[in-house]
Amino acid sequence: MRKNKIRILHVAQAAGGVDRYIRMLLKYLDKEKFENILVCSQDFHEEDYRGLADSFEQVEMTRAIGGNDLKAIREVRALIKKYNPNIVYAHSSKAGAIARVADIGLRNHCVYNPHGWAFNMRCSAKKKAIYTMIEKIAAPFCDKIICISDAEKQSALDKKICKEDKLQVIFNGVDIEAYENGVHGAVRRKDLSIPEDAFVVGMVGRMSPQKAPDVFIKMARQVKDRVSNAHFIIVGNGNQEAEIRKYAKANGISDSLHITGWVDNPMSYVELFDVACLLSRWEGFGLALPEYMMAGKPIVASRVDAIPNIIRDGENGLLVGVDDATGASKAVLRIYQDDGLKNRLVTQGMEDVHSRFNARRVSEEHGKLFERL
Repeated sequence: MRKNKIRILHVAQAAGGVDRYIRMLLKYLDKEKFENILVCSQDFHEEDYRGLADSFEQVEMTRAIGGNDLKAIREVRALIKKYNPNIVYAHSSKAGAIARVADIGLRNHCVYNPHGWAFNMRCSAKKKAIYTMIEKIAAPFCDKIICISDAEKQSALDKKICKEDKLQVIFNGVDIEAYENGVHGAVRRKDLSIPEDAFVVGMVGRMSPQKAPDVFIKMARQVKDRVSNAHFIIVGNGNQEAEIRKYAKANGISDSLHITGWVDNPMSYVELFDVACLLSRWEGFGLALPEYMMAGKPIVASRVDAIPNIIRDGENGLLVGVDDATGASKAVLRIYQDDGLKNRLVTQGMEDVHSRFNARRVSEEHGKLFERL
């Protein structure tokens, strides 16, 4: 490697959205200026980072707090010493705690991106207090904390995690070029036994309390009452799948519900939607939203956390209350009944994703931060 490159050692535990984020970030970071080392958990795959990361290391890291954490801290510290990076960049709360402790006393800069604060999850007051305390204790051990939305920054200030000058907002983005130059139409409606003339409402997300698949399926039942040829797609898997299927069966809409399970190509399924939903109960950003915009889909989303930073009600999508299945069904039906509204939402969404949520911009803003440090 050229000696004048800035060496960044990324530490990541949670796969899923964080994995996608890091891949996009590395793809568009200037390779003439930056060298990237990835230290990640067992949930990542080395082949995904060929041509993106200059070095790839794995350390066993688990989401739950436990005795394994001390071993992970020792191993991460050894790798920081081995690579001697200019900057350690910790992604998500667990890796953030491990990397910042591992980096104490070593001569480099440290950046932390929680990718959505753990204390904003819907959980017990005790857990929220623990997550808040951990973030406050760890905050002095990094130079900058990157927030993925204005709402995330405000949460940090409200909880007094650190002083405002330590926080920097860098909005998430999506890889528009890869999508536009990629394969389209890989999945067809007939592959899911959906009629070509059906009205299709879909969501991308884990079937877990955060993404509110229970609200989605209740909305689906109400839409089905009004639109007989409506079909519903959930792109993802999760521990609420049995509950969702049970509700669909009890309410006579099983034949209209299609659950894909985990897929490598979620955008191929998004292309089948007539309306795209994200009805989350909490959301640090909501990466599915610019992905929906990129695919030219009108959006119905919950009015919570960072989502109103992305969706302006009536302009590039429709916002509804959290846990409001009836409100969601009314919004979906508004789009179904009003082509003018649908076209306006799609046009503004396409404009916004290109101007505000391009992955190239995310990498450029990171590059400027790394150079300043």
